Amino acid sequence: MISTPLADGVIDVHAHWLPTELFHLPPGAPYGPMRDHEGALHLGDIPLSIPTRAMSDIDAILTDMRATGVGVRVLSAPPFAFPVGGGDGVGGYVAAFNEALAAVVGDAGGRLVGLGMVSLDEPAVARAEMERLARTEGMAGIAIPPLLTGRSLDQGSLRSILADAEDLGLAVLVHPMQLPRPEWSEHYLANLIGNPVETATAVAALLLGGVKEQLPRLRICFVHGGGCAPALLGRWTHGWHSRADVRRHSTRPPDQVFGELFFDTVTHDPQLLRSLTAHASKDGVVCGSDYPFDMAQSDPVRFATEHGPAAEALTANARAFLGL
Repeated sequence: MISTPLADGVIDVHAHWLPTELFHLPPGAPYGPMRDHEGALHLGDIPLSIPTRAMSDIDAILTDMRATGVGVRVLSAPPFAFPVGGGDGVGGYVAAFNEALAAVVGDAGGRLVGLGMVSLDEPAVARAEMERLARTEGMAGIAIPPLLTGRSLDQGSLRSILADAEDLGLAVLVHPMQLPRPEWSEHYLANLIGNPVETATAVAALLLGGVKEQLPRLRICFVHGGGCAPALLGRWTHGWHSRADVRRHSTRPPDQVFGELFFDTVTHDPQLLRSLTAHASKDGVVCGSDYPFDMAQSDPVRFATEHGPAAEALTANARAFLGL
Protein backbone atom coordinates (compact mmCIF):
# COMPACT_ATOMS: atom_id res chain seq x y z
CA MET A 1 0.00 0.00 0.00
CA ILE A 2 1.42 3.35 -1.04
CA SER A 3 -0.58 6.37 0.05
CA THR A 4 2.36 8.74 0.63
CA PRO A 5 3.34 10.68 -2.51
CA LEU A 6 6.58 9.49 -4.04
CA ALA A 7 9.52 11.79 -4.74
CA ASP A 8 9.96 13.17 -8.24
CA GLY A 9 12.26 11.55 -10.77
CA VAL A 10 12.90 8.23 -12.45
CA ILE A 11 11.97 5.15 -10.40
CA ASP A 12 14.52 2.33 -10.15
CA VAL A 13 12.43 -0.82 -9.60
CA HIS A 14 15.36 -3.24 -9.13
CA ALA A 15 17.67 -2.68 -6.15
CA HIS A 16 18.59 -4.72 -3.10
CA TRP A 17 18.82 -4.21 0.63
CA LEU A 18 19.33 -6.49 3.63
CA PRO A 19 19.90 -5.34 7.22
CA THR A 20 22.99 -6.68 8.95
CA GLU A 21 20.91 -8.50 11.56
CA LEU A 22 19.55 -10.73 8.78
CA PHE A 23 22.90 -11.54 7.16
CA HIS A 24 22.60 -15.08 8.59
CA LEU A 25 20.01 -15.75 5.82
CA PRO A 26 16.93 -17.99 6.17
CA PRO A 27 17.06 -21.70 7.05
CA GLY A 28 18.09 -23.86 4.11
CA ALA A 29 19.64 -21.01 2.11
CA PRO A 30 21.86 -22.48 -0.64
CA TYR A 31 24.60 -19.90 0.02
CA GLY A 32 25.91 -18.04 2.98
CA PRO A 33 25.69 -16.75 5.53
CA MET A 34 26.62 -13.23 4.48
CA ARG A 35 29.38 -11.56 6.45
CA ASP A 36 31.53 -8.48 6.55
CA HIS A 37 35.27 -8.88 5.99
CA GLU A 38 37.24 -5.66 6.37
CA GLY A 39 34.39 -3.62 4.97
CA ALA A 40 33.71 -5.93 2.01
CA LEU A 41 30.68 -8.20 1.75
CA HIS A 42 31.14 -11.97 1.47
CA LEU A 43 28.61 -14.72 0.85
CA GLY A 44 30.15 -17.53 2.83
CA ASP A 45 33.71 -17.51 1.48
CA ILE A 46 32.72 -15.88 -1.82
CA PRO A 47 33.60 -12.18 -2.12
CA LEU A 48 30.73 -10.17 -3.59
CA SER A 49 32.96 -7.28 -4.73
CA ILE A 50 30.86 -4.64 -2.98
CA PRO A 51 31.21 -2.70 0.28
CA THR A 52 29.15 -4.20 3.10
CA ARG A 53 27.47 -0.88 3.83
CA ALA A 54 26.22 -0.65 0.24
CA MET A 55 23.86 -3.54 0.99
CA SER A 56 22.77 -2.59 4.47
CA ASP A 57 23.14 1.17 4.93
CA ILE A 58 20.21 3.34 3.82
CA ASP A 59 22.40 6.46 3.75
CA ALA A 60 24.69 4.72 1.25
CA ILE A 61 21.66 3.87 -0.91
CA LEU A 62 20.36 7.44 -0.86
CA THR A 63 23.83 8.78 -1.67
CA ASP A 64 24.03 6.48 -4.70
CA MET A 65 20.59 7.63 -5.81
CA ARG A 66 21.64 11.27 -5.73
CA ALA A 67 24.83 10.48 -7.66
CA THR A 68 22.99 8.56 -10.41
CA GLY A 69 19.88 10.71 -10.72
CA VAL A 70 17.45 8.12 -9.33
CA GLY A 71 14.40 9.78 -7.81
CA VAL A 72 12.82 6.73 -6.15
CA ARG A 73 14.36 3.33 -5.50
CA VAL A 74 12.37 0.13 -4.99
CA LEU A 75 14.16 -2.18 -2.54
CA SER A 76 13.89 -5.95 -2.34
CA ALA A 77 15.97 -8.68 -0.73
CA PRO A 78 19.06 -10.01 -2.48
CA PRO A 79 18.06 -13.29 -4.11
CA PHE A 80 20.22 -15.47 -1.87
CA ALA A 81 17.98 -14.31 1.01
CA PHE A 82 14.87 -15.79 -0.59
CA PRO A 83 13.53 -18.54 1.72
CA VAL A 84 13.82 -21.35 -0.84
CA GLY A 85 14.80 -23.98 1.73
CA GLY A 86 11.56 -23.92 3.71
CA GLY A 87 11.36 -25.43 7.17
CA ASP A 88 11.23 -24.10 10.71
CA GLY A 89 12.29 -20.52 11.17
CA VAL A 90 11.37 -19.28 7.71
CA GLY A 91 8.27 -17.43 8.88
CA GLY A 92 10.24 -15.54 11.49
CA TYR A 93 12.89 -14.53 8.98
CA VAL A 94 10.27 -13.35 6.48
CA ALA A 95 8.44 -11.33 9.12
CA ALA A 96 11.68 -9.77 10.37
CA PHE A 97 12.69 -8.71 6.85
CA ASN A 98 9.29 -7.27 5.98
CA GLU A 99 9.08 -5.31 9.22
CA ALA A 100 12.61 -3.92 8.80
CA LEU A 101 11.99 -2.97 5.17
CA ALA A 102 8.69 -1.29 5.99
CA ALA A 103 10.44 0.77 8.66
CA VAL A 104 13.19 2.08 6.36
CA VAL A 105 10.85 2.93 3.47
CA GLY A 106 8.47 4.60 5.89
CA ASP A 107 11.24 6.94 7.04
CA ALA A 108 12.47 7.84 3.55
CA GLY A 109 10.02 10.59 2.64
CA GLY A 110 8.76 8.92 -0.53
CA ARG A 111 12.23 8.16 -1.90
CA LEU A 112 12.07 4.42 -1.17
CA VAL A 113 9.45 1.72 -1.82
CA GLY A 114 9.52 -1.88 -0.60
CA LEU A 115 8.92 -5.25 -2.20
CA GLY A 116 8.55 -7.76 0.59
CA MET A 117 9.37 -11.41 1.05
CA VAL A 118 7.01 -14.39 1.38
CA SER A 119 7.33 -17.97 2.56
CA LEU A 120 7.62 -20.02 -0.62
CA ASP A 121 6.75 -23.52 0.51
CA GLU A 122 3.39 -22.94 2.22
CA PRO A 123 0.79 -21.08 0.10
CA ALA A 124 -1.54 -20.41 3.02
CA VAL A 125 1.27 -18.83 5.04
CA ALA A 126 2.38 -16.83 2.00
CA ARG A 127 -1.18 -15.57 1.54
CA ALA A 128 -1.32 -14.29 5.11
CA GLU A 129 2.07 -12.58 4.71
CA MET A 130 0.91 -10.95 1.49
CA GLU A 131 -2.28 -9.71 3.11
CA ARG A 132 -0.14 -7.98 5.75
CA LEU A 133 2.06 -6.44 3.05
CA ALA A 134 -1.00 -5.14 1.21
CA ARG A 135 -1.95 -3.22 4.37
CA THR A 136 1.56 -1.91 5.07
CA GLU A 137 2.43 1.63 4.05
CA GLY A 138 5.29 1.85 1.57
CA MET A 139 5.14 -1.80 0.50
CA ALA A 140 4.04 -2.27 -3.11
CA GLY A 141 4.44 -6.01 -3.60
CA ILE A 142 6.82 -8.94 -3.38
CA ALA A 143 10.00 -10.32 -4.92
CA ILE A 144 10.22 -14.04 -5.74
CA PRO A 145 12.60 -16.45 -7.49
CA PRO A 146 11.83 -17.75 -11.00
CA LEU A 147 12.28 -21.40 -10.01
CA LEU A 148 11.51 -23.46 -6.92
CA THR A 149 12.13 -27.19 -6.45
CA GLY A 150 12.27 -27.80 -10.18
CA ARG A 151 9.10 -25.85 -11.02
CA SER A 152 8.53 -22.38 -12.41
CA LEU A 153 5.71 -19.84 -12.36
CA ASP A 154 3.08 -22.07 -13.94
CA GLN A 155 3.12 -24.75 -11.24
CA GLY A 156 3.10 -25.36 -7.51
CA SER A 157 3.48 -22.70 -4.86
CA LEU A 158 4.86 -20.03 -7.19
CA ARG A 159 1.72 -20.26 -9.29
CA SER A 160 -0.39 -19.94 -6.14
CA ILE A 161 1.61 -16.90 -5.01
CA LEU A 162 0.99 -15.19 -8.36
CA ALA A 163 -2.75 -15.76 -8.03
CA ASP A 164 -2.76 -14.24 -4.56
CA ALA A 165 -0.66 -11.29 -5.73
CA GLU A 166 -3.17 -10.51 -8.46
CA ASP A 167 -6.06 -10.85 -6.03
CA LEU A 168 -4.42 -8.50 -3.51
CA GLY A 169 -3.17 -6.00 -6.08
CA LEU A 170 0.51 -6.58 -5.29
CA ALA A 171 3.31 -6.11 -7.81
CA VAL A 172 5.65 -9.08 -8.37
CA LEU A 173 9.36 -8.78 -9.20
CA VAL A 174 10.98 -12.00 -10.42
CA HIS A 175 14.71 -12.24 -9.68
CA PRO A 176 16.97 -15.20 -10.55
CA MET A 177 18.77 -17.12 -7.83
CA GLN A 178 22.08 -17.80 -9.64
CA LEU A 179 21.65 -21.53 -9.08
CA PRO A 180 24.87 -23.58 -9.35
CA ARG A 181 25.41 -26.15 -12.10
CA PRO A 182 28.64 -28.08 -12.75
CA GLU A 183 29.09 -26.69 -16.26
CA TRP A 184 28.82 -23.15 -14.87
CA SER A 185 31.33 -23.56 -12.05
CA GLU A 186 34.00 -21.38 -13.70
CA HIS A 187 34.16 -17.86 -15.16
CA TYR A 188 31.20 -16.63 -13.08
CA LEU A 189 28.93 -18.46 -15.54
CA ALA A 190 26.35 -19.22 -12.83
CA ASN A 191 25.61 -15.51 -13.06
CA LEU A 192 26.57 -14.61 -16.62
CA ILE A 193 24.62 -17.49 -18.17
CA GLY A 194 22.57 -18.86 -15.28
CA ASN A 195 20.73 -15.68 -14.37
CA PRO A 196 19.39 -14.90 -17.86
CA VAL A 197 18.48 -18.56 -18.44
CA GLU A 198 16.55 -18.78 -15.16
CA THR A 199 14.62 -15.65 -16.06
CA ALA A 200 13.86 -16.84 -19.60
CA THR A 201 12.56 -20.12 -18.18
CA ALA A 202 10.15 -18.21 -15.96
CA VAL A 203 8.94 -15.96 -18.78
CA ALA A 204 8.34 -19.01 -20.99
CA ALA A 205 6.46 -20.80 -18.21
CA LEU A 206 4.27 -17.74 -17.68
CA LEU A 207 3.48 -17.32 -21.39
CA LEU A 208 3.16 -20.94 -22.49
CA GLY A 209 1.49 -21.97 -19.24
CA GLY A 210 -1.29 -19.47 -19.87
CA VAL A 211 -0.67 -17.82 -16.49
CA LYS A 212 -0.98 -14.23 -17.68
CA GLU A 213 -4.15 -15.12 -19.58
CA GLN A 214 -5.61 -16.61 -16.39
CA LEU A 215 -4.39 -13.69 -14.25
CA PRO A 216 -4.90 -10.67 -16.53
CA ARG A 217 -4.53 -8.10 -13.72
CA LEU A 218 -1.19 -9.50 -12.55
CA ARG A 219 1.58 -6.88 -12.59
CA ILE A 220 4.82 -8.81 -12.98
CA CYS A 221 8.33 -7.60 -13.84
CA PHE A 222 11.32 -9.63 -15.00
CA VAL A 223 14.75 -8.19 -14.27
CA HIS A 224 17.91 -8.07 -16.41
CA GLY A 225 15.82 -7.15 -19.44
CA GLY A 226 13.99 -10.47 -19.29
CA GLY A 227 17.22 -12.44 -19.60
CA CYS A 228 17.25 -14.48 -22.82
CA ALA A 229 13.49 -14.14 -23.33
CA PRO A 230 13.42 -11.33 -25.94
CA ALA A 231 15.87 -13.24 -28.16
CA LEU A 232 13.83 -16.44 -27.84
CA LEU A 233 10.36 -14.96 -28.27
CA GLY A 234 10.24 -15.71 -31.99
CA ARG A 235 11.30 -19.31 -31.38
CA TRP A 236 8.66 -19.79 -28.69
CA THR A 237 6.00 -18.30 -30.95
CA HIS A 238 7.00 -20.55 -33.85
CA GLY A 239 6.82 -23.56 -31.53
CA TRP A 240 3.39 -22.46 -30.29
CA HIS A 241 2.03 -22.40 -33.83
CA SER A 242 3.82 -25.61 -34.88
CA ARG A 243 3.22 -27.96 -31.95
CA ALA A 244 0.05 -28.83 -30.08
CA ASP A 245 1.97 -29.71 -26.92
CA VAL A 246 3.48 -26.20 -26.80
CA ARG A 247 0.12 -24.43 -27.05
CA ARG A 248 -2.04 -26.81 -25.03
CA HIS A 249 -2.05 -24.61 -21.91
CA SER A 250 -2.54 -21.24 -23.60
CA THR A 251 -4.93 -19.67 -26.09
CA ARG A 252 -2.68 -16.86 -27.35
CA PRO A 253 0.81 -17.11 -28.86
CA PRO A 254 3.71 -15.79 -26.77
CA ASP A 255 4.36 -12.73 -28.93
CA GLN A 256 0.80 -11.52 -28.24
CA VAL A 257 1.16 -11.81 -24.46
CA PHE A 258 4.77 -10.62 -24.10
CA GLY A 259 3.67 -6.99 -24.28
CA GLU A 260 1.59 -7.38 -21.11
CA LEU A 261 4.70 -7.95 -18.97
CA PHE A 262 7.18 -5.52 -17.40
CA PHE A 263 10.96 -5.71 -17.93
CA ASP A 264 13.78 -3.65 -16.45
CA THR A 265 16.59 -1.98 -18.40
CA VAL A 266 19.59 -3.87 -16.94
CA THR A 267 20.87 -5.27 -20.24
CA HIS A 268 24.46 -3.89 -20.34
CA ASP A 269 24.07 -3.50 -24.10
CA PRO A 270 22.34 -0.59 -25.87
CA GLN A 271 21.30 -2.77 -28.80
CA LEU A 272 19.69 -5.32 -26.46
CA LEU A 273 17.76 -2.59 -24.69
CA ARG A 274 16.54 -1.26 -28.04
CA SER A 275 15.51 -4.79 -29.01
CA LEU A 276 13.67 -5.26 -25.71
CA THR A 277 11.87 -1.96 -26.21
CA ALA A 278 10.78 -3.12 -29.66
CA HIS A 279 9.43 -6.45 -28.37
CA ALA A 280 7.78 -5.21 -25.17
CA SER A 281 4.93 -2.75 -25.09
CA LYS A 282 5.72 0.97 -24.81
CA ASP A 283 4.31 0.75 -21.28
CA GLY A 284 6.31 -2.30 -20.21
CA VAL A 285 9.93 -1.11 -19.87
CA VAL A 286 11.01 0.22 -16.46
CA CYS A 287 14.33 1.50 -15.18
CA GLY A 288 16.44 -0.88 -13.10
CA SER A 289 19.91 -0.79 -11.59
CA ASP A 290 20.57 -4.06 -9.70
CA TYR A 291 22.21 -1.92 -7.01
CA PRO A 292 24.58 -2.67 -5.24
CA PHE A 293 25.98 -5.72 -7.07
CA ASP A 294 29.02 -5.83 -9.31
CA MET A 295 26.71 -6.69 -12.22
CA ALA A 296 24.65 -3.53 -11.65
CA GLN A 297 23.99 -0.94 -14.31
CA SER A 298 26.23 1.72 -12.79
CA ASP A 299 24.53 4.75 -14.36
CA PRO A 300 20.99 3.39 -14.68
CA VAL A 301 19.01 6.50 -15.55
CA ARG A 302 21.44 7.71 -18.23
CA PHE A 303 21.68 4.24 -19.80
CA ALA A 304 17.91 3.73 -19.78
CA THR A 305 17.02 7.12 -21.22
CA GLU A 306 19.76 7.16 -23.88
CA HIS A 307 18.89 3.73 -25.26
CA GLY A 308 15.30 3.11 -24.15
CA PRO A 309 12.19 5.11 -23.26
CA ALA A 310 12.32 8.72 -22.10
CA ALA A 311 12.44 9.53 -18.39
CA GLU A 312 8.75 10.45 -18.26
CA ALA A 313 7.74 7.12 -19.82
CA LEU A 314 10.03 5.13 -17.52
CA THR A 315 8.52 6.84 -14.50
CA ALA A 316 4.94 6.35 -15.67
CA ASN A 317 5.62 2.69 -16.44
CA ALA A 318 7.15 2.11 -13.01
CA ARG A 319 4.19 3.77 -11.31
CA ALA A 320 1.88 1.45 -13.25
CA PHE A 321 3.92 -1.58 -12.19
CA LEU A 322 3.75 -0.47 -8.56
CA GLY A 323 -0.01 0.01 -8.82
CA LEU A 324 -0.08 3.79 -8.53
